Order: sequence, then C-alpha cells, then structure tokens
Amino acid sequence: MPFRVVVAPSGFKESLSAEQAADCIEKGVLRAFPGSVVVKAPMADGGEGFTRALIGATNGTIHPVTVTGPLGQPVPAFVGFLGGCTERTAVIEMAAAAGLSLVPRDRRNPCLTTSYGVGELVRAALNGGARRILLGCGDSGINDGGAGMAQALGVRLLDAAGRDLDRGGAALTKLDRIDLGNRDPRLSGVRIDAAVNWHNQLLGERGVARVFGPQKGATPEQVEELAAAMEIYAARIKDSTDIDVGSAPGAGASGGLGAAVLGLLCGKLHPRYDIVMQYLDVDDYL
Repeated sequence: MPFRVVVAPSGFKESLSAEQAADCIEKGVLRAFPGSVVVKAPMADGGEGFTRALIGATNGTIHPVTVTGPLGQPVPAFVGFLGGCTERTAVIEMAAAAGLSLVPRDRRNPCLTTSYGVGELVRAALNGGARRILLGCGDSGINDGGAGMAQALGVRLLDAAGRDLDRGGAALTKLDRIDLGNRDPRLSGVRIDAAVNWHNQLLGERGVARVFGPQKGATPEQVEELAAAMEIYAARIKDSTDIDVGSAPGAGASGGLGAAVLGLLCGKLHPRYDIVMQYLDVDDYL
C-alpha cells in the first residue's frame, strides 16, 4: 500500500504562494518516499492566495482588474467568482490591492498607504453581479482602518471645514465627521463576509498600530500618530452608525480594514478559518 500524504500549507509571506509551497513539499515527499500518493490542498488564511485557493476548490473563475495600489499607483489585481454556488459569490483578497508585497521596503510608511484599491475590488465584484462577497483580510501594507476602501465606495470622510480627507492613516487625525449619503447603494443588497484574524484589535496597547505598524515601516512616533488616528476614527464611526468598532473582535485586521467592513459597509467579521473551511474540506482528504 503506498504511503499517502496530505500536503496543506499556507503561503510564505512575500515569498512562496500556498500553491508553490505545496508543489515544493510534494517534490520533497516523492524524493524521500518514491511512489507515494500526494494530495495537495493549498490553504489560505485570508491573506495572499485566499482567492485562488477558494476558486480552485470550487472550479470558479478569476477576473483581472486594475486598481489603485497602496502607494496610489495602478496595480494589476483580480476578483474571483466561486463555482457551483446558487448565490453569485465573489472572492476578494485585500492583499491583491493593498498588500505589503506591493510596497517596496524603502517606501513603507503606513501613515500614507491606502486601502482605496480594496474598495475598487468590491466595486468590481458588485459590477459583476455579486450578491455575496468573501473578503480575505491578511498580509496588508496599510494602517488606514479601511478608510480608503470606504472612500472608493462613496463614503465621505470630512475634516472640520467639510473637506474630504487625504488618503492614508495619518489623515484620520483630522477626521471630524463621516457622510454616508453617497455610499454605493448596491452595498445594501449584498452580504459581505470578511475572513479576519479574530484576535486583531483596532485600539489599545494591543491595537493594530502598535502591534503591526513597525512591521509596515512605522517609526515609534508614527505608531503613536496612527494609534491616535484609529481612536478618532472609531469614535466617528460610532457617532455615525452607533457601531462600536473599537472593541469588536477582528476590527483591527489588515490595518483596521475590519473596522470599515463592520462599521461602514454593513458587513460581518468571521474567524478566518470559519470561512475557509466552508470550501477547503481537509477532513475529507484525511
């Protein structure tokens, strides 16, 4: 009876995708145990590879789209649509539009990087007829609380003089009020389920700015600036929607993108593997 191996890796940040890692592990297994049966089940935790993993598991389709990258430049990205679903379901990974891998090391400044392109991906999913959107949160290069994503979908973030804020996390220190009047009306007819790290907080000593800001290039001074910006942002969301994103589990995911999903897009946050395991049934392989 042949040796049977299930290979179920996630990706290696800024290095190998989950599929590439699975291929490499398969080669190693077959070198050590020739004749083995290797079943590859690339996993995804919401970050890079989330879309392709779910599309591959359901025989879905990938559609290229160009969006605004974290530094404001056009970048090639993609939206997926699951196969075999009665409800048209799009799959987006925020890393495709605002991932850390899209920010060169010498330009990493989370005070300036934006999630605007993620909102453009959501808009592309809506244009494609999505009734449900699965949004993978992970491997981000931003710390703007998802403000850019919301702006791309018509949410206005205004300063005390009624002017629209610039993009980037630091601009939120000037946030006076949030205007939802021009938010894309199609959002009310779609379910957004975000796969997040449930333990990522938006605020506090374990908040997103202090824990992940340095990883994204923030200096100690910028970390404190971003932490203050997230406090103001959470307070204004509470004023506008009565939703408390400051204490919500997962609201700090992907530079605070979870906060915007929950507070400004009427979406829901889920522990990432609760989403992934609906489509990647490793138990069956085992």
